[in-house]
Amino acid sequence: MKTFTKLALSLSLCVFAAGLAMADGTAFTPLNFDDTVYNGSSNAKSSATINSMAADSAGNESMQSAILKLDNAQVEVRNELLNYKTQYADIDAQYTSFKAQRKAMKAQIKSVERRINQIDKAKEKIRKNMI
Repeated sequence: MKTFTKLALSLSLCVFAAGLAMADGTAFTPLNFDDTVYNGSSNAKSSATINSMAADSAGNESMQSAILKLDNAQVEVRNELLNYKTQYADIDAQYTSFKAQRKAMKAQIKSVERRINQIDKAKEKIRKNMI
């Protein structure tokens, strides 16, 4: 019996909340006030509507202008990124070239050092044979 009453109360609460939610789209919203015509104020409403439409179009133009400016800024930033990537690729190529040159020079240095050591060993052998 308690479960039935809880179920009935929750169902009635849902129906009440759904009714309130559906009441939002009725004729009491401010968007529908322009639909009703009152005596003597039709000229004021039409001029107010025209002024409102002009303000909306000006707002739309400023929004489009802002979007255009952002698009232009995005293009500039992408071009700048492309320039940086190109410079990075050049520096990377130079780095790999210098790295290869360094490696080759290190090999030459080791080769010359080995030759010097071989000459030193040969001199020592000759000195030992002379004594």
